[in-house]
Amino acid sequence: MQTVGDVGARTAPIDAVVAPAYRDAAALEVTVLLSSQDRLARFLAGLPGVDKVGCEQRATALATRSIKTTSKLHAIELAISMIDLTTLEGADTHGKVRTLCAKARRPEPTDDAVPAVAAVCVYPDLVATARHALAGSGVAVASVATAFPSGRASLAVKLADVADAVAAGADEVDMVIDRGAFLQGEFGRVVEEVVAVKEACGGAHLKVILETGELETYDNVRRAAWLAMLGGADFVKTSTGKVSPASTIPVALVLLEAVRDFASVTGRTVGVKVAGGIRTSKDAIRYLVAVNETAGAEWLVPARFRLGASSLLNDLLRQRRKQLTGQYAGSDDVSVE
Repeated sequence: MQTVGDVGARTAPIDAVVAPAYRDAAALEVTVLLSSQDRLARFLAGLPGVDKVGCEQRATALATRSIKTTSKLHAIELAISMIDLTTLEGADTHGKVRTLCAKARRPEPTDDAVPAVAAVCVYPDLVATARHALAGSGVAVASVATAFPSGRASLAVKLADVADAVAAGADEVDMVIDRGAFLQGEFGRVVEEVVAVKEACGGAHLKVILETGELETYDNVRRAAWLAMLGGADFVKTSTGKVSPASTIPVALVLLEAVRDFASVTGRTVGVKVAGGIRTSKDAIRYLVAVNETAGAEWLVPARFRLGASSLLNDLLRQRRKQLTGQYAGSDDVSVE
């Protein structure tokens, strides 16, 4: 049976030659690397540059891969299990969150074979509602924090935001980096905030949002990912979903290469979360192929890869119904949040 991991030959080896700069990072204590702004800047400048043309061509080539029949059904169900079902609107209510949580627990109420999603992501003031609604389900509660989506606040305010989310029961915290600080070369400030937020998370997992659409270059995306990982991130995340462009396959490839190489030299595994503009099953499957081809099948699990989305789940359910019955579900056959 063909699976996501069987779709064509790899276009690049997983055990790629690791650049000398990465080896330098492995040889240094992280605290030493982060203790000097100059040392940190030199390390980031020494990271291998991203071949923009090659990266985008590879993304285009991966998008042509296709999977069929039982393999497609497997991919759809895998994608469902990786979703962070998200609502981040000013008009969110407790009732909307409870409805979303019910769908997260049982995406297809008449079919127990459909997996639950990975997490529900809400604002901090709605974490307690989500926590209560998801009790005993195994679905995690995620919360955005640190002055989401801008990241423009004092560190004290950001840490208070995190503390509120964790105290309310968040299992995961999605923070945003200060892109302005990053773009003006204040790398120490950026990583210090990641370290502080990670400590404030306690036992909660930390996802660090890079807002890649504002970082200008793929090289900056790679550098920001390494900063986040050195600071203790459990996941690196593309976007808030509030800025265009949000997630793209080329950016995902850069992040997947970064976590692969980071694991190779440090032994610590970091996940990737893509978010923003992922609306169809075809989109989701393209990302799964990119994960397999770049980081490897060991990243094809919810603990290492997530899809941040609000409308994607409905399309996955419709496509799953099509695989099983040969007919597309109508718009009234899936719930609308």
